[in-house]
Amino acid sequence: MVKKSLHLTPGIEPLYGTRDENLRLMEDGLAVQIDLRSDSIQLMGEAAAVARGEGIFSDFEHLRKLGVHPHNGELNALLKMVVSDPAVTLRGLVESGKQRAVGTKRSVQPRSPNQRKYVESIETNDMVFGIGPAGTGKTYLAVAMAVSALLAKKVSRIILVRPAVEAGERLGFLPGSLQEKVDPYLRPLYDALYDLLDPVKVDKMLETNVIEVAPLAFMRGRTLNDAFIIMDEAQNTTNEQMKMFLTRLGNASKAVITGDLTQIDLPNPKKSGLFEAMRVLDGVEGIKFCHFEDVDVVRHLLVQRIVRAYDTYQRAEQLPLAVDGVPLTIQEDETRKRMLHPQ
Repeated sequence: MVKKSLHLTPGIEPLYGTRDENLRLMEDGLAVQIDLRSDSIQLMGEAAAVARGEGIFSDFEHLRKLGVHPHNGELNALLKMVVSDPAVTLRGLVESGKQRAVGTKRSVQPRSPNQRKYVESIETNDMVFGIGPAGTGKTYLAVAMAVSALLAKKVSRIILVRPAVEAGERLGFLPGSLQEKVDPYLRPLYDALYDLLDPVKVDKMLETNVIEVAPLAFMRGRTLNDAFIIMDEAQNTTNEQMKMFLTRLGNASKAVITGDLTQIDLPNPKKSGLFEAMRVLDGVEGIKFCHFEDVDVVRHLLVQRIVRAYDTYQRAEQLPLAVDGVPLTIQEDETRKRMLHPQ
């Protein structure tokens, strides 16, 4: 056991968090004792743990001097990643977030260990599946990575795709052109773009097809070269549609497929292309599956509680299973069982 005394500097207080929640997080995650004195902070614990704690205070002070002031929710999420992985530092997370967000309106920062793995997987793999409940940042982070790649000239265009499952044959009864009819289904993708980039810039890119937002049906017969391609709501693809999309990948391109197995809108959930892809493509070199849980929800805190409440309720009825050794959340497991044992 070692003890380390750190001098208190004005402005360090935001690191403590609301009701010292961040200090408690560091104590529990690092197995150290933190004692606030009138003019210093005392850290006590194993040498390695104390050194990591000292590093957090040092990094926060460095970032504060640079004018970086993350709000408490973001800071708490960053600290969760720092305490969970000895190789991760607060300064490194913030600076990598800035690097990925070059040219965007805001710094995009993973806010959970699973989000961080997701972002790193997108950087190192040509095809990544992001699977999990609503609000975990699957689509937003993918769009942010696509925008960053475009601005860094790693790709020449972004293609955002969504199946318009609910429309079906009713499209013909809606007013406007075909693009206007399917736009409501693509709105979440537009929202992410406008949040990351200046609206005028987005509109110009859309007009010149540097960014293309289209329904899945528009992808048939195409080869997508030098592009960052994202398919959202992949749970609503059929097996045939999923295979069609995956085989559109051209040279120098990257694809991210996102979906939630608990929100399948297909008439027969058994035919979800995302479910089949999880089985068929598991272990294929160059393809990475990233799974999110309720703790990764980054919307209103109440959303995380809602997801967890549904998990708890359904867990009381049946235990979760796994697909190819990958544990499913309770919601995903219920969907899986309906696929394997239709009524």
